[in-house]
Amino acid sequence: MDRRLLWFTLLLAPVLGWSAIKPHDLFTWLLEVCPIFIGLPVAFAVQRRFPLSGLLLVLLWLHSVILIVGGHYTYARVPLGDWAMEWFGWSRNNYDKLGHFAQGFVPAILTREILLRTSPLKGSKWLGFLVVSVCLAFSALYELLEWAVAELSGASADDFLGTQGYAWDTQTDMALALVGAVVALLLLARVHDRSMGKVIGKPLISANQR
Repeated sequence: MDRRLLWFTLLLAPVLGWSAIKPHDLFTWLLEVCPIFIGLPVAFAVQRRFPLSGLLLVLLWLHSVILIVGGHYTYARVPLGDWAMEWFGWSRNNYDKLGHFAQGFVPAILTREILLRTSPLKGSKWLGFLVVSVCLAFSALYELLEWAVAELSGASADDFLGTQGYAWDTQTDMALALVGAVVALLLLARVHDRSMGKVIGKPLISANQR
């Protein structure tokens, strides 16, 4: 068993346990933490054939915490967002925008790792474009799922949508995911290559290092 993945789970478990204790809305909590309950078993199932890089594990852990906290309070009620709203004079709690930035930032590294290790794109200048495209498509899919949940659940999905009356909420969510993906590639590509190299046992040189 990958000890790093075990530590990932052990460090995440108490946070997840805390969030499950009297969340503001149980339905919203389930929707928000659902990706964790899907992704973690998949990571364990493929750990021998496809162990994740250390950098990706750290980012996935941080993203999981963002989802867990948002699920416990609902995004519009997270205390950190309320504090920022007072400090910066915002008219709404923008914790959800942090979540959507992470929705581009972290999946960009995940997508990059999968493509570099399983496709002939290593060294291709198309890699970055495809990674960003996948992240933007995933963000759009998520918005469609939110819409579907809202239609099926009615008022009970208001906390999950978290629009807070903002007319351009869907568009800004996708824009932030796009920005997050681009920023991740610009800042972490070289670090990610080194982190993957440690996992696969040899240096990995992609187009950004040429």
